[in-house]
Amino acid sequence: MPSSLAATLRGFTFYLADPVSSIHRLGLQKSSIRVHLWRNQSDMSAAKSFRIISADHTGITVSNLERSLAFWRDVLGFELSHTAHQTGEMAEQITGVKGAELKLAVVKAPGGHKIELLEYLAPPDRKRTDVRPCDVGHIHVALVVDDLDVVLERIVAAGWKAAGKAQTLKTGPNAGKRVVYVRDPDGTTIEFMQIPKQKSSTDFAD
Repeated sequence: MPSSLAATLRGFTFYLADPVSSIHRLGLQKSSIRVHLWRNQSDMSAAKSFRIISADHTGITVSNLERSLAFWRDVLGFELSHTAHQTGEMAEQITGVKGAELKLAVVKAPGGHKIELLEYLAPPDRKRTDVRPCDVGHIHVALVVDDLDVVLERIVAAGWKAAGKAQTLKTGPNAGKRVVYVRDPDGTTIEFMQIPKQKSSTDFAD
């Protein structure tokens, strides 16, 4: 492929087959132009493509790892995958938190998605905030269940509480689905949803 040239002037980029004669015809000053030479087509593509392979896990910072693990494993039935303790430079570089030290537990849902529970032991100036669903930065995890009423009974017994009352959607592609937000002792929000009996969980993948 023939070499291609681009001249950039005041924010505009020109692709020129013959930069010298073209600059002269356009009446441009050479000193005001930056000329770039691309030797092949691959050099002309500044951006490289990528793709997301899958979603691996959702991380939740908690105040008491043992208490949260007991809820996710013993109440909700998640499977414990592994635990770990992280500190030092690696913990700082991964999290961007100076002096970070933490312990974590990863639990896995029946469908395969993982929840990473993290309790930070340092730094000492850790903050606890009460973020509402309407506040910027709030996130929640949605779990599909077969009996919402039984779930609500069990979470209340475990010290969690519903943020509101379960509602049945009346219109749209999810009509008939019952949903409710639940908050744990740290304020983390989980959405529980029960799908209509005649539909499967794959009908609500979007």
